[in-house]
Amino acid sequence: MRIYIYGGGEKIVGRSGVGQAIRHQRECLRRSGVDTTDHWTADAAAVHVNTILPDSVLAALGAKLRRRKVVWYGHSTMEDFRSSFKGSNALAPLFKRWITFCYGLGDVVLTPTEYSRQLLEGYGLKKPVYSISNGVDTEFFQPNPAARSALRARYGLGEEEKVVVSVGHMIARKGLPEFLELARNVPEAKFLWFGWTNPKLIPQEIVQAMENAPGNVRFPGFVGREELREAYQGADVFAFLSHEETEGIVVLEALACGVPTVLRDIPVYGGWLEQGKNVYKASDNGEFQRIVSGLLDKSLPDLTAAGRAVAESRSLEQVGQRLKAIYLEQRVLPPLPQALLRKQARA
Repeated sequence: MRIYIYGGGEKIVGRSGVGQAIRHQRECLRRSGVDTTDHWTADAAAVHVNTILPDSVLAALGAKLRRRKVVWYGHSTMEDFRSSFKGSNALAPLFKRWITFCYGLGDVVLTPTEYSRQLLEGYGLKKPVYSISNGVDTEFFQPNPAARSALRARYGLGEEEKVVVSVGHMIARKGLPEFLELARNVPEAKFLWFGWTNPKLIPQEIVQAMENAPGNVRFPGFVGREELREAYQGADVFAFLSHEETEGIVVLEALACGVPTVLRDIPVYGGWLEQGKNVYKASDNGEFQRIVSGLLDKSLPDLTAAGRAVAESRSLEQVGQRLKAIYLEQRVLPPLPQALLRKQARA
């Protein structure tokens, strides 16, 4: 049996975390021995839906007509929709009603963390909601000391210059204004923000903030996987100032690459990222400045080995096995033969 991973809207979300999650799902399933398809086939047991566009509703309804299971990924919440694009705050209540309707079409709803699971259950969803990481490719994203020089050569920086990176859409929710303020307060370092957002969707206050960015900030835009990996590997600090996430794939990528990481202290990281153990957390600009400066001058303890261990616990292999277990529990896939179950138990 196969899983049909519905690709509608993938071109729209391809440069976002949702697009990355879709690619991860294909690889997770491959590594766990579950075949996938990009269209309906006679042996497709279920459809994965990742976006909340109208065509995704049609895909779910089509699955129900075929008497196939619908697995809907809850990547979005009302909370992370706010403070994003133009008009998002005013539309947030309607957005909540729409995603609740969409997710309600799923036979199973999957969402990246316990935090986002609790949010979705609070919306009144009646279907089972599971938390399962989006995962990270720990074979691709891993430490590489040689990247330090490569990153500086790419952007014309001195070999000894300190570099702080962040990744995400150019929106307030991702902490872009605070990132710019941090750069002003730490002028001895260069700050690189990777990511691209359609200019038509960026609020005017963010446009103005970027136009007035301090001279030690650069916006390389959207880059490919290899260049982004080099940025993680070659940076002195990964600073992620986002105010709201359902997980944060870029956080997992940074941890996998062994870069010292500081995050905003928000609920989504509770229970798996711990202050002073595998990451540093800050609640305001003053704390971010203090921690970033401490990481740059190496006066703070190195937590990168523990951070890498977190990433490994959410590797594509680990996520694939959990996804397969959820499939079997919810009968998305046919139950394994008893002989195979006994063999796995002995192993």
